[in-house]
Amino acid sequence: MGSVYPGAVKPALWLFAFTIIAVSQTQQIQAADVRVVDGDTLVVNGERVRLEGIDAPELAQTCLTSAGKSYRCGLTAKEHLQSLIKQGYVTCRGDETDAYDRIIATCFSGKKNLNKAMVADGHAYAFLRYSDAYRTEQEMARLNGAGLWAGIAEAPWDFRQQKWQVAGSKAPAGCPIKGNISARGRIYHTPWSPHYSRTRINEAAGERWFCSEEEAVAAGWRSPLS
Repeated sequence: MGSVYPGAVKPALWLFAFTIIAVSQTQQIQAADVRVVDGDTLVVNGERVRLEGIDAPELAQTCLTSAGKSYRCGLTAKEHLQSLIKQGYVTCRGDETDAYDRIIATCFSGKKNLNKAMVADGHAYAFLRYSDAYRTEQEMARLNGAGLWAGIAEAPWDFRQQKWQVAGSKAPAGCPIKGNISARGRIYHTPWSPHYSRTRINEAAGERWFCSEEEAVAAGWRSPLS
């Protein structure tokens, strides 16, 4: 999911594709399985990777085209990233993780920088709160009316904040994250998750509410895989 990462907080691995080589300072991991979670998140060999310096619309988010028609821009961003990873071997480089144990990385499909391409193509924003790396690409996408910039779109951080405020006003103790238990394990749903509204919490069965994603992760819950 494309939720905000509050800075990198601890060392992680250098993550590469297709070969495992023991080295003194870094570790290289074969990317036998690469999957797109959303417009700014991959799962590589079971490791969740957050694309550094960008923020894509949430999967549940909608935007407007230039003609004023609503479309699922979060899903469009995911589909665009899926098309980009088919252009070559996927490799990711990162040496830090965030508070949710995601590797913060720059990823490539062949020689194409996926982080940069998502912003340049107008399907993600430069996450200027954390990095200036793709400021130029965002400005060019805006001037060219690429992707999101062709119509009207709410920045994903504003979308998340609005969803949080609405859900928090109704949740117990103002803690709106739903900790659900299913056959797939303990999964938490943020207010901007696609399945949030249909998820019901049964506290008698061990399900619970959380006040932050960090709290949910620390308690043993994980975010949805899609």
